[in-house]
Amino acid sequence: MDALIDDFLQYLRQERGQAKQTQLTYSGILNRFAQWANEEKGIDDWILVDLTVLTAFLKHEQVRKVPFGPGKLKKLSVETVYLEIAALRAFFNFCEREHHLDSNPAEHVSLPRRWKRLPKSLSTDEINTLLKPEEPETPSRLCDHAIFELAYASGLRISELCHLRLEQLHLDAGFVQVIGKGNKERVVPVGSSATASLNRYLHSGRPALVTPKTPGNVYLTRRGTGFARVTMWLRMRKRAERAGIERALTPHMLRHSFATHLLDHGADLRVIQEMLGHSSIATTEVYTHVAREKLKAIHRQFHPRA
Repeated sequence: MDALIDDFLQYLRQERGQAKQTQLTYSGILNRFAQWANEEKGIDDWILVDLTVLTAFLKHEQVRKVPFGPGKLKKLSVETVYLEIAALRAFFNFCEREHHLDSNPAEHVSLPRRWKRLPKSLSTDEINTLLKPEEPETPSRLCDHAIFELAYASGLRISELCHLRLEQLHLDAGFVQVIGKGNKERVVPVGSSATASLNRYLHSGRPALVTPKTPGNVYLTRRGTGFARVTMWLRMRKRAERAGIERALTPHMLRHSFATHLLDHGADLRVIQEMLGHSSIATTEVYTHVAREKLKAIHRQFHPRA
């Protein structure tokens, strides 16, 4: 069963150009299913998997609990189960198309309905608080500040920030080249504040972090290595806590803030779509709902007969 999973992951990597994180996620889901099928059903060949087995696995996942904080457990979210179904469907579609299997047992597995959650963004005051430089200016603090400035100025995903390389910076021209999901390249403008922060970090901070084995990544850890996603996430969260941001900050909140604030100030939705790297305008349209909710909240708060 492992060999077929490896074939599928190779297909995702070489033919679909899927992001590394997507490959890791799908790998984890498929290996978990294979382990469950073997332990619970005695299945050691994909040809023995049918709709009944898939349904039993998904029922198991809907009640499975995972750690959530110290000593706490919670059930898997609808989004996680949705992702598991999507991974299984993609895998069995591949197997049928490549004639590894005669039929697709996941063909009639339906995806659960997902409620659209409005993206959480920071207020302008929170952004201003977050972007105040820390004193004294150590190399790591200069790096943190440059991460926040670019994340908010250009709306980059955390994976794009982690993998950003020096040759992708064109600060004199005011833009960065970004390699996004599916290895799609886009050009995103960088504002004067982010440019100044990056230049200060590149000249006064990054050289002190470089070692003989340092890669060409823009952002470096204290050990001179590129950031892993979770490491950068934790660094950003700790920096937000030190700044006094009460909400639990996620890197995507800066991306949402970038888009929301652009829309609030009259930017065209198609332009925002291009800068975010969304393949579909429908994905970007969620920010129009955020704007409408904000308008309704203002109306309720200030209108005398609201």
